[in-house]
Amino acid sequence: MQIRNIDAAKIVVMLAFASTLCGCSAITIPTAKDVVDHPLGTESIKIGMTKQQVEGIWGKPNDIKIVENKEKWEGEREQWVYYAQYGAIPVDAGYLSKTKKLYFDGENLTDIGE
Repeated sequence: MQIRNIDAAKIVVMLAFASTLCGCSAITIPTAKDVVDHPLGTESIKIGMTKQQVEGIWGKPNDIKIVENKEKWEGEREQWVYYAQYGAIPVDAGYLSKTKKLYFDGENLTDIGE
């Protein structure tokens, strides 16, 4: 009797595992139009966002430094730099195609440059 219970338990575990794998097959591959309309790395970064919000969309920056620009603002600002990953992308794909510099005054994004 115990051998049958163990075999039945193995079958139940294998069926559960198989059904989990089948659930992964529902991933849809984006069409060419989807890629052009919403290229990777172009999620909207907007002035006023917090550092946490920016990092949640673009990830950790490649470089962080404290900078001054007396022509644009008073005092120091934190600059986050995201280096271009693929310079030959034919469309503007955010920080993936062009290096982006984000400036924070305290916790909030105040300027976006290249």
